Amino acid sequence: MPAPTTKNWREKLFSVIFEADTKAGKLFDIILLVMILLSIGIVMLQSVPAINKEYGQLLLNLEWFITILFTLEYCLRLIAVKKPLNYAGSFYGLVDLLAILPTYLSLILPQSRFLLVIRALRLMRAFRVFELSHFVQEGVNIVQSLKASTRRILVFLAFIFLLSMIMGALIFVVESPQNDKFSSIPQSVYWSIVTITTVGYGDISPITPLGKLIASFIMLLGYAMIAVPTGIVTVEMSRRQVKAPPSETRSCPGCGAGTHAPDAKFCKYCGHEL
Repeated sequence: MPAPTTKNWREKLFSVIFEADTKAGKLFDIILLVMILLSIGIVMLQSVPAINKEYGQLLLNLEWFITILFTLEYCLRLIAVKKPLNYAGSFYGLVDLLAILPTYLSLILPQSRFLLVIRALRLMRAFRVFELSHFVQEGVNIVQSLKASTRRILVFLAFIFLLSMIMGALIFVVESPQNDKFSSIPQSVYWSIVTITTVGYGDISPITPLGKLIASFIMLLGYAMIAVPTGIVTVEMSRRQVKAPPSETRSCPGCGAGTHAPDAKFCKYCGHEL
């Protein structure tokens, strides 16, 4: 019996790692999701001083064990696709890389290991594993709506920034003679941004009647402005709700990307045949 060719071996590896329509592929993805949840739990436990003091070494060993497994998985993904650079530069490729880097960076910066919570983004693969393709399409619609609204939102944010500077300078003129917390215009602009976004830390507050009047105006203005970006994105989402074509979660053998149309013959990202 002839030995399996490299092509067949890579195809089988791709089927297990990237596809969830086979028993082996589904089992691989489920194990991966469990490991991701376990690793996130470990990082959270490490941040609790009492637990870390008692079981710190054990948790650290488990963290390194899981990171090595994820590193091996990332390398296998690069081997399985025919265009590894395309996969490495894709969204999931970058997430997979960022999911393992913090552990290695912790050798230089110990606190960086807590950035491993970025592995939570890898849980998005659960939509593909459990055949929730309609949720994937809804996610695509949201991203496309945000992209289509980018210019209008940027114009709106620029207006908010200019308004914050004007109101910050105004409150500085009113409050600075009697309130040392408004020590500079940048400090006052910070207060204006905190107030207009309705965050309200309370670390800086006006004490003069006119200052309180200005603050009240900014608070009411802030509530009114919350609806603007929401409305912009909502309009785009409603437009795409009608136009959105159905999609499925087939993965491209070239770059590993998914969410292609059911009748697609080529990858919309790298052009490889599906």
